[in-house]
Amino acid sequence: MATRNSRTSRTGLPSLVAALGLAGSLALGACGGDEELQYIERPPEDIYGEAVTELEAGNESTAAELFDEVERQHPYSEWATRAQVMAAYSHYEALEYDEAVVALDRFIRLHPGHEDIAYAYYLRALCYYERISDVERDQRMTLLAQDALQEVVNRFPDSVYARDASLKLDLTEDQLAGKEMEIGRWYLRQGHYNAAINRFRTVIDEHQTTTHVPEALHRLTEAYLALGLHEEAQSAAAVLGYNYPGSEWYIDSYAVMVDESVRPPEEDEGWFGWLF
Repeated sequence: MATRNSRTSRTGLPSLVAALGLAGSLALGACGGDEELQYIERPPEDIYGEAVTELEAGNESTAAELFDEVERQHPYSEWATRAQVMAAYSHYEALEYDEAVVALDRFIRLHPGHEDIAYAYYLRALCYYERISDVERDQRMTLLAQDALQEVVNRFPDSVYARDASLKLDLTEDQLAGKEMEIGRWYLRQGHYNAAINRFRTVIDEHQTTTHVPEALHRLTEAYLALGLHEEAQSAAAVLGYNYPGSEWYIDSYAVMVDESVRPPEEDEGWFGWLF
């Protein structure tokens, strides 16, 4: 769903921004992106600073290795905890989402009370969200993103991340509804009307706030008519006309319910004045 260019890079890092500034101001040499890293015993702030330099230079994978090295050499220092989050962030920037999730899960498990714990949960959700594919493909990643985003909202409702997580939750809901519609339309084309009805009912009942509901009501009308269930078709069409009188699906349902040559009524006439 999200592309590399559309991502908001390096946002929402309250305490880490200060850390980046501190480390970036250190007079440290950066190793070349193509050179093999030489892991020698060094002060944690030196390694951390070099990792920041690599990150800012766009060498995210190298930066992740260096942040990991901070913890390896100095596991009990304050730099080590800071480096855990930054290693995950570096993996995220490198589009190494699985590695980022592993690092974030570990940080969440080891430091549940850390000041950047909300950011860790949020970044973890982004690692799933940015891998959402189109509705023609499996939506496992959408479900994982939805769960992770909801966890951010539930755990940190007053955080700076909750609002963005809520917006992204709406998009995951629409994505899941779109998948149901895609499958339902396929069943409808194949003449498997009961299976199609089940999919459209799922959209209407479980994804009521999404943009797919008007079409779901129209397709439901079509499926019921195909089965000869005229009362059910009239009921679905009436709900569509009452709630979405100005939509294209309102006009299409009118066409399948009555003679296509008859124009639909004006919105203020209401559906019930002409449907029955």
